[in-house]
Amino acid sequence: MALNHTYDARLLQQETTVGAGVQVLLLAVLGTATGMSPAGWLTGLAFALATWAVLTRAVLRSRLTSFGPANRVTLGRATLVGGVTALVAESFETAPPVTLFVGLTAIALILDGVDGKVARRTGTSSVLGARFDMEVDAFLILVLSVYVSMSMGPWVLLIGAMRYLFVAAARFQPWLDAPLPHSMARKTVAAYQGIALLAAASGWLPYQVSALLVSSALGWLVWSFGRDVGWLWGERAELLAEGHEETAARALPGAGTDAVAVAGPASVSVPGLVPASPTSFSIPVPVPAGARPLSQAAPVDRGMPTALAGRA
Repeated sequence: MALNHTYDARLLQQETTVGAGVQVLLLAVLGTATGMSPAGWLTGLAFALATWAVLTRAVLRSRLTSFGPANRVTLGRATLVGGVTALVAESFETAPPVTLFVGLTAIALILDGVDGKVARRTGTSSVLGARFDMEVDAFLILVLSVYVSMSMGPWVLLIGAMRYLFVAAARFQPWLDAPLPHSMARKTVAAYQGIALLAAASGWLPYQVSALLVSSALGWLVWSFGRDVGWLWGERAELLAEGHEETAARALPGAGTDAVAVAGPASVSVPGLVPASPTSFSIPVPVPAGARPLSQAAPVDRGMPTALAGRA
């Protein structure tokens, strides 16, 4: 839904444009420090342009009246991820400075827990903010997977690709888009992906140790996805048994409204972004008359390392 106030829309556009400008500035600093090749420059600029275009369209069609401090933190993280992406593209031709690469990545991972706290303390939590946070996390893990796969093999790509494969599967099997209950285990597994990949990418550990960390990260991720898919299948079967065929087949469409907690691969989408993926927040969602709420409404959880796995 587009903003009705032209001045507000202009302010939001300024925020995203400044973010793109800072991204270009970071690329200029990296280019000067590393002698970045055209591949790195083009990749970084493509990331900056895509982020600016998608984010601008999303904020203008959301209900936000201001960009907010939490989204600024997330935008800063996205800028760092753009720098990491450029360095990874550069690594196909020459090895990037390890200290610089690890530094940018570590700061981006650490700040993952900051934007959520800022959102809650300032009362600026939003569906768009949670989604933005999650997409930045997921893309960073994908980029790290690409980098580590060059030394360990293509199997590492499964860590970064699994979230996107899950989203693609949900397009054909809508029951995968149903709400999931909050799980600290899921968040812990997702956070471990970034730690393991960064440790392996640094090259500071023996190869055997790095391989053990990354393989265990993939193993725990498969377990986490498998557990959640099993739970979703069980919920679908229960709904079918109760006669809620449409609810079981799709992500809670129907008549009537009720507040349900969305804490997983939920059918919540922000116009301008790719189809919804899991997060944790409370919104009014249409549910069939007589259907039971899946859980109690939960507050927005922007600090969700599980988003790294695409399922918060």
